[in-house]
Amino acid sequence: CTSLPPITDVDALSNKLQVIRSKAVVDFVLWGGVSANSIGEEGWEKALTGLADAGVGAIKIYLLSGMESFRDIGSDTLHDVLTRTCRLGIPVGVHAEDRSIVQRLTRVAHDNHEDTPAAYAASRPAEAEVAAVAACIDACRETGARVHIVHLASGEALDLISAARLDGLPISAETCPQYLEFTLEDFERLGSILKTAPVVKAADDRDRLWRGLADGEISFVATDHAACKWPEEKHTASIWSDYGGIPGVELMLPYLFSEGVRGRRITLARLAQITASEPARFLGIDHRKGRIRAGYDADFVVFDERRRWTVRAGDLHNLNLYTPFEGRELTGRVRSTFVRGRKVFDLNGAQDAEFGDPGYGQWVRRGVA
Repeated sequence: CTSLPPITDVDALSNKLQVIRSKAVVDFVLWGGVSANSIGEEGWEKALTGLADAGVGAIKIYLLSGMESFRDIGSDTLHDVLTRTCRLGIPVGVHAEDRSIVQRLTRVAHDNHEDTPAAYAASRPAEAEVAAVAACIDACRETGARVHIVHLASGEALDLISAARLDGLPISAETCPQYLEFTLEDFERLGSILKTAPVVKAADDRDRLWRGLADGEISFVATDHAACKWPEEKHTASIWSDYGGIPGVELMLPYLFSEGVRGRRITLARLAQITASEPARFLGIDHRKGRIRAGYDADFVVFDERRRWTVRAGDLHNLNLYTPFEGRELTGRVRSTFVRGRKVFDLNGAQDAEFGDPGYGQWVRRGVA
């Protein structure tokens, strides 16, 4: 969705692949998408079929979007998209926040000239997630489509998803480290550096997500890695125009090991599921990825489970050096990464690292060996 042009047809997919292939160090899966923009064009169903046939891992849609180039879709269109994806046998990832609730509360905040993290959070309450998830469950029930809620932050919304799964509906969810760690009080303290959509919620929501992760109600953890140009896009002088998104790829595994396994919230076996086998299964690449097994790609990390270290943005390796985890002490860190048996990352000391050859990474397509 954030690609320009967005990946809503095979031409845009080919354009993105042309950019990535010469740079990729690790193997990768790509999403396709459907937006109000693409549905407004003739032949969107054919474009969606083309993406599925090309081998994208899943289709992304928004019930609330802040991107003019990838606008959100309504409930009627949601039903149409899911009917089509059900026939194609490909899952749909949904950004689930209710547009009408958020727009109404945002207008109230603007009318009252409120410009604080608390005001932004109040405009995107748990109620908005719950309503959107309920709409997704209804559409899932009506169409039989495989639906996946991305970056879930609400405990009540998870309750709805779990009840729907018990009814046999093909619906699932993921959450992110920021929702397992931070609360609204942290957002009020840290400000825009923790601004995301959905926003972090209450401590009860955080605790409910951890329980759901341990019990299998949440399928896996993703990062929603969305770094901005630092520092200017996070310091526009207004919470409303400050960029909403944080980096997360490098910290996900150390955080989940430190706070999950060592914190006795999840087992080591569950950690492997939520970071490897479950996302591989969702994306349709579990015939070659996500397990240490004969015939599978030799993808693994060498992980120092005793390494205690303090997160410093300046020591990270993404281009945009900021993180809400600044100053957080973690135990466990990736030392090396192997892809198809070749070392592609090696950490020397606190920051110095060696990376593999650009272009070694391969595009892995859904269901294709």
